[in-house]
Amino acid sequence: MADQYAQSGEDGRPTDIPAIRWDEPPEGPVLVLLDQTRLPAEEVELVCTDASALVEAIRSLAVRGAPLLGIAGAYGVALAAARGFDVDEAAIALAGARPTAVNLSVGVRRAQAAHRAALAEGGGAERAAGAALAAARRLHQEDAEGSARMAAHGLALLDELLPGGGHRILTHCNTGALVSGGEGTAFAVALAAHRDGRLRRLWVDETRPLLQGARLTAYEAARNGMAYTLLTDNAAGSLFAAGEVDAVLIGADRIAADGSVANKVGSYPLAVLARYHHVPFIVVAPVTTVDPDTPDGASIEVEQRPGFEVTEITSPQVTVSGPGGGIPLAPLGTQAYNPAFDVTPPELVTAIVTEEGAVSPVTAEALAELCDRSRQVTI
Repeated sequence: MADQYAQSGEDGRPTDIPAIRWDEPPEGPVLVLLDQTRLPAEEVELVCTDASALVEAIRSLAVRGAPLLGIAGAYGVALAAARGFDVDEAAIALAGARPTAVNLSVGVRRAQAAHRAALAEGGGAERAAGAALAAARRLHQEDAEGSARMAAHGLALLDELLPGGGHRILTHCNTGALVSGGEGTAFAVALAAHRDGRLRRLWVDETRPLLQGARLTAYEAARNGMAYTLLTDNAAGSLFAAGEVDAVLIGADRIAADGSVANKVGSYPLAVLARYHHVPFIVVAPVTTVDPDTPDGASIEVEQRPGFEVTEITSPQVTVSGPGGGIPLAPLGTQAYNPAFDVTPPELVTAIVTEEGAVSPVTAEALAELCDRSRQVTI
């Protein structure tokens, strides 16, 4: 089950509601999410009391972004355990809620493994639930710490590639605190540049069809006092042609073993534009986004979203009437092609920045070495 309640500042200014938090009210533990489908108009929290509510929140994009999905998946397992539901059944449902984002299944498996280990030790259901929650909390903390390290590594790379500061950065979709236990991935790098006085302009792709750039990245940029400008996705080429882009920074939902990057649809055209205009194209993501079991880009399962996300537009403040609950934009019955992601081949990626450092050039060998190093640090 899930219900919602608004928490907005009385003076109309944004509040500091975390993207995700675990809470234990008298009626039992819950997972509380900042509903990203309602931003920027309203800051509303979604309260999940079971894994099925969280699955629906993931599918509806109330909670989204690869690192945060991993955290949510781990907490979802802990919630099922604490509430006395079938943990393995919940884990299967959670891991399959969004197929492209590998962090989700990583987080689910981590909490599930902790739960199973506690049961194997004879600790009982309560102790096993506590172990799953502890694993989720560790992942949450690790992601926050990793976000800070990614920002540092990414800023160092920017300064190496673009000495002198005054960076004009183009980004796509949303990669800030709304997708992370910390300040994000690619957005965290831009934010670090802003705080150091080295960001001249953040170009924010609108990001069709769900407008995560317009609704979420612009929201976070405004909250942080950054110099930003919103543009339609198909205006990016004219910016490159005018010499107004110094670097592209994006996140990732899955990185294959060969360095192919799956990210929000529209990322691949930016990589092509960047290569043609000799602009660095940089991917920022935690090591958990690298999936050694996916050999190449062709092996990445790309999630197909409902067509009404293209044929309709939604707004929290507007009464809606379309089949998908939105305002119709296209004639009734229009077919729509709506992949959630596209895949950028490694030869178009200048560097992949993780919490363990940057890989450039992007090769299977370099990524494998990075992952091995990360596992040794974790152990």
